[in-house]
Amino acid sequence: MTISDALSNVGFGAGWSVVKAMPEPAARRLFNALADRTWKQQGRGVLQLRANLARVLDDDQLPHLDEVTHEGVRRYMRYWCEAFRLPAWSPERVNESFDLVRGRDLLDAAMADGRGAVMVIPHMGNWDLAGAWACQRYGTLVTVAERLKPEGLYDKFVSYRESLGMEVHPLGDPDVIRTLVRRLRDGKLVCLLADRDLSHTGVPVDFFGESASLPAGPAVLSMMTGAPMMPVALWHTPERVEGEIYPALTVPEGGTREERVARMTQEMADAFAAGIAAHPQDWHMMQRLWAADLEPGRLEAAR
Repeated sequence: MTISDALSNVGFGAGWSVVKAMPEPAARRLFNALADRTWKQQGRGVLQLRANLARVLDDDQLPHLDEVTHEGVRRYMRYWCEAFRLPAWSPERVNESFDLVRGRDLLDAAMADGRGAVMVIPHMGNWDLAGAWACQRYGTLVTVAERLKPEGLYDKFVSYRESLGMEVHPLGDPDVIRTLVRRLRDGKLVCLLADRDLSHTGVPVDFFGESASLPAGPAVLSMMTGAPMMPVALWHTPERVEGEIYPALTVPEGGTREERVARMTQEMADAFAAGIAAHPQDWHMMQRLWAADLEPGRLEAAR
């Protein structure tokens, strides 16, 4: 059973209508049950999450790989439960449910400077809740969304995120970089999920000791506009979602443009690795990421 199969049991449309109207304890029980069923089925998404976490955990944690993976599935389902209910939350509930425990002063200073900021986030915690919090604090947030199929599903996600105050642009749009540059020059906050190279034209990096590819776009935007590029880590606690903002990455001096982008992207990968290692059960990476997993032989074997 895949994560998509589990979520289809609820239905995305029903999620944003029925689930948000359920009593919260009942909604949490439902999504915990879906998580446990999904874990027991050991579908492709769960197996890939387990394989990814096996690269992330240290030697002391590896004997607990199954427990960490199971908890990871539960926290991913918690993300969906919260996402379906989030449009009905009051501003006060959003503020109570998210706390930037480290680095808030860095982001406040960057936004006060008027150059905007490029926030880069791995698939951790509840990035939509963090985005809703940021929209309340800074007025808006500009982001990019992967085009999902069917088109109606993509439209639902765009409408959902716009209802939280975000400005959403489709990944792959030929004007998306120019639009993000304009928003940064207007002093806006741009937030990008950046631990998957969806364009397949990214920058090779060392990630947990193995070769992977991450998107070049965040570093390019920072270099073009002077807006600071800041990695973020997010994680769940029993009561809320918490986050940490890392100091802005240094724009390298000297070398070609490609070399400077590569150095910044490697720094981004290193920051992501630190956040994921600290909170592995909150990293919801259920797709192939490392180059070794994308080799033709392994790709065919996984089908």
